[in-house]
Amino acid sequence: MAKYKLEYLWLDGYKPVPNLRGKTLIKEYDNFPTLDQLPNWGFDGSSTKQAEGRSSDCVLKPVSVYFDSTRKNGVLVMCEVMMPDGVTPHVTNARATILDDPGAWFGFEQEYFFYKNGRPLGFPESGYPAPQGPYYTGVGYRNVGDIARQIVEEHLDICLDAGINHEGINAEVAKGQWEFQIFGKGSKKAADEMWVARYILQRLCEKYAIDVEYHCKPLGDTDWNGSGMHANFSTTFLRETGGKEYFEALMAAFDAAKAEHIAVYGPDNHMRLTGLHETQSIDKFSYGLADRGASIRMPHSFVKNGYKGYLEDRRPNSQGDPYQIASVILKTIESVPTVAQLKAASA
Repeated sequence: MAKYKLEYLWLDGYKPVPNLRGKTLIKEYDNFPTLDQLPNWGFDGSSTKQAEGRSSDCVLKPVSVYFDSTRKNGVLVMCEVMMPDGVTPHVTNARATILDDPGAWFGFEQEYFFYKNGRPLGFPESGYPAPQGPYYTGVGYRNVGDIARQIVEEHLDICLDAGINHEGINAEVAKGQWEFQIFGKGSKKAADEMWVARYILQRLCEKYAIDVEYHCKPLGDTDWNGSGMHANFSTTFLRETGGKEYFEALMAAFDAAKAEHIAVYGPDNHMRLTGLHETQSIDKFSYGLADRGASIRMPHSFVKNGYKGYLEDRRPNSQGDPYQIASVILKTIESVPTVAQLKAASA
């Protein structure tokens, strides 16, 4: 038997953006624990905006488990927040009620800024560095500094050790801005891995005295790009059948649901979706071939394959909740009948 350090992770009740929380439980196991071996665990919800002091008990229900290579016998446990009965989802538990389908695949592109002493890493104490241009996928101290790449490489290794489907990293358009990508099959799996990857990054940055800034436009109304969390998505039908007629019906549904999408794509998105800096205006919907300024970008491969494959929704921002983003995309997709269904209905 070995003593394992179980780091229970959950989302608190802060709005409009929940914070990640974590606390450690020590338990003995013969081997690395499986999900069904992990117990529910209580916490004080009055300290996380999830309960009142006079009735503060909340319950953490494990939903996914990952290896933590930063600790001896370390385990990361993603949890849902439940009411004291351990069965009823808490009102802040977005994961419990979202649409899910293992045939719906999501790839999230998480952009963020490293911050040091209240400014993006690499910015001078006053003013701005040279204009953006050389920083995207940049190399060299002048472009990326002396510590950012070390952090993102460590983050990548820890995520891969954990079994998270981390697919890549790159320096982004603004100085001090970076991106990582997470892919998962199913809304819950993809979103779980994104939240755990965010946690790993924030915890890693503690030892460097650096903060992770997820705000979608931390530099305000300036000529610097904001941060998005572009959502690449496909379904079994979109990958295997697709077709132009179905695609056009799908885009019409996305246009009709744009207000519902924007409502969960992250706060302050009006600051980012201005029609500038490779964005479409927040009140408009568009799609285009390889168009980084469209709401939905079609890759060349999608069109060449007969309107089959994946699409990229460029509107979600870096603060967005991937549970809700994946769910609203899937909800819109499921509202669109396939061509075969339309023919069957009219027969």
